[in-house]
Amino acid sequence: MSASPYELVITNGLFFDGRGSPPRVRHLGIRDGLVADISESPLPRGPGTRVIDATGRWVMPGFIDLHTHYDAEVELAPSLSESVRHGVTSVMVGSCSLSLAVGTPEDLADQFCRVEAIPYDTVRSLLERKKDWETLGEYLTHLDGLPLGPNVGSFVGHSAIRSHVMGMERSLDDRVKPSPEELARMEALLREGLDEGYAGLSIMTLKWDKIGGSRSIRSRPLPSTFASWSEYRRFTRILRERGRVFQGVPNITTKVNVFLFLWESVGLFRRPLKTTVISMMDSRANRGIHWQVGLLSRLFNRALKADFRWQALPEIFDLWSDGIDLVVFEEFGAGAAALHLQDAVERRRLLEDPEYRAAFKRQWKSRLLPKVFHRDFNQSEVLKAPDPSLVGRSFADIARERGEDVVDTFLDLVARHGPELRWYTVMANDRPRALESIVSHPDVLIGFSDAGAHLRNMAHYNFPLRMLRLVREAEKRGEPVMPMERAVHRLTGEIADWLGLDAGTLAPGRRADVVVLDPERLGAGLDVPQESTLEGFDGFVRLVNQNGGAVETVLINGRLAVHEGAPVPALGRERGFGRVLRVSHLPQPDAAHPVVRPLHENEASA
Repeated sequence: MSASPYELVITNGLFFDGRGSPPRVRHLGIRDGLVADISESPLPRGPGTRVIDATGRWVMPGFIDLHTHYDAEVELAPSLSESVRHGVTSVMVGSCSLSLAVGTPEDLADQFCRVEAIPYDTVRSLLERKKDWETLGEYLTHLDGLPLGPNVGSFVGHSAIRSHVMGMERSLDDRVKPSPEELARMEALLREGLDEGYAGLSIMTLKWDKIGGSRSIRSRPLPSTFASWSEYRRFTRILRERGRVFQGVPNITTKVNVFLFLWESVGLFRRPLKTTVISMMDSRANRGIHWQVGLLSRLFNRALKADFRWQALPEIFDLWSDGIDLVVFEEFGAGAAALHLQDAVERRRLLEDPEYRAAFKRQWKSRLLPKVFHRDFNQSEVLKAPDPSLVGRSFADIARERGEDVVDTFLDLVARHGPELRWYTVMANDRPRALESIVSHPDVLIGFSDAGAHLRNMAHYNFPLRMLRLVREAEKRGEPVMPMERAVHRLTGEIADWLGLDAGTLAPGRRADVVVLDPERLGAGLDVPQESTLEGFDGFVRLVNQNGGAVETVLINGRLAVHEGAPVPALGRERGFGRVLRVSHLPQPDAAHPVVRPLHENEASA
C-alpha cells in the first residue's frame, strides 16, 4: 500500500448510497477520482490524505439535474457554479429540441435565445468566435475539453438537426415536408449521436416557443413543432431499439397530444420506450390536473407496460418578469405580438394602440381559450418600478384604486415603464399537500429546473435541497412523505439509472461525486433569491438562489469543487472537475451493494 492510501477521506457522516438503502454512519475513502472504500471503521490515512469530518452531516451522491439549458452558459462560464454550489454534480443539456451541437451560429442563436430568455447578441457572437465543431461527436469532444464544473450529458436536439438538414427556412414552413433523403439524414444523425453517447432525443410540440433574431423567420415556432408525428416515430423506433430516452414538451396549452407521448411509450408486444415530458404541477390555472395526469401515467405504466415519466419540481413554481418579457405571454396571439417587437418605441406604440388592447383583453379574459398561465392579476406583486407608489402592490389593487380595468392598468404600466417594471407571481405548486403528492408519485423524475435559461424569470437551481427540506419537514411533523433515503434516491440514482448515466450512486469503483451537507441548514434560507451578475454575459444580471449554508462540501470526480460552502476556482485546471457523460453499459449492482428501494406507501397507493 502506498504511503497515502487515499487522497481524501470523509469521516463519520450519515451515508446515503443513492440506491435507497437505509443510511448508516460510514467513512469514505477517495482515490483517483473514484470511491475506493466505504467502511464502518475508520480508514487509514497517509501524510498526503485530506480529511473532511462529516460528523452530524449527511453524505450522499451528487445531485443530477436532468433538464437544463446550460448549452450557452457552459461555453462562457463552464464552472456552472450556480448549480455546483447547491450540490448538483451532473447536468443534462440539449433539452426541449434545442442544442448547439449542429448548425450555424445564426441559426442556433435564433432558435435558442428568445425561447430561453438569454441575451441574443452575447450568444451569437460567442458561437461565431468559438464554434469549431461540426458534428455531434465533435461537440462532445469540445465540451470535454472545457474546464467543466459539473459532469455534462446531452440529448440530441430535434430542432437543431431538423434545421441543419433541411435548412432553417424550409424547416419552419408547414407547407414543406422533409424529403425521404432528409429524413434518412436526420435518422443517421440520431444514430450517430447515440453511438457517441447522447442520452436520447428531445423534441418540442409547444408552439409558443418562438424563433428570435431579426430575420423574417422571427416569431415562428421552433423547427421541431413543424414535424408530423410520423416524423417523430421514425426517431422513436431508433430510440426504442437502443433503449434510449425520448424527451418531449407536449402542447401544455391544449394538453391533448400528451396521449401521443404516452402511447409511444407503451410496451405491449414491443420494447417500452423511455419517455419523459414536462411537467406534473399543481397549476393555479388548472387545479387538480396533477391528479388527472398522475392517474393517466399509472394506467399506461401498469396496464400497458409503458415506461413514462413526468418531470416535476419539488417546490413552488414562481416567476419574475421585467415588463411583459415573460415566456407565458407567448401563449396567446396578442402577447406574442408584443414580444415579437424588439424596439422599445415600437412595442410601446403597440401596447397603447386601442385595437391591440381590445384584442389583448379579449384573449386574456377568454374562457374558451385554453391556458397555462392563470392570468389573475390579483396574484401579482410589483417588486420594482420608477414609481415607488406601485411597489408591494398587485396590479389588481392598483387598478381598483384607479377605477380601471386591470388589463388596461397592466398595459399602461408596461407601456410606460417597460422592463423597469419588475413583478412577481406564482404559477403552481403553492399547496403543500398537493406538492407532497407530486414528489412521491412513482411516475415522476425530480427535476426540470431549466437552469441556464429564463435568467431573469426563474430560480430553481437549488431544487434538490428544497426536496430534502420538504421531506424532512414532513417527517418532523409526524406526517412522512417518504423515507429520506428514498428522497436522496429520487435526486440521484433513480435519475441516473433511468437515463443510463454513470452517476448518482456511491459504491466502490464508482465516480466520486459527493455532497456533504448540514441538515440543520435546510431552512428558509433556501427560498431567498438574489440578483447576481452572470459571468461572461456582458454584465447581464440574473436571478439566483441561496442555500443557507446547507451545502458544505462538493466533490466532482474526487476533486474538491465546493469547500466550506464556497465554489473552488478551477484556476490552473485545464479540464476542471467535470467530464462529459456518455451513455454506455453501467456497472450492475452486486451482492455486496444491492439496490434497496422499497416502495413507499404513498407510491403504492398512487
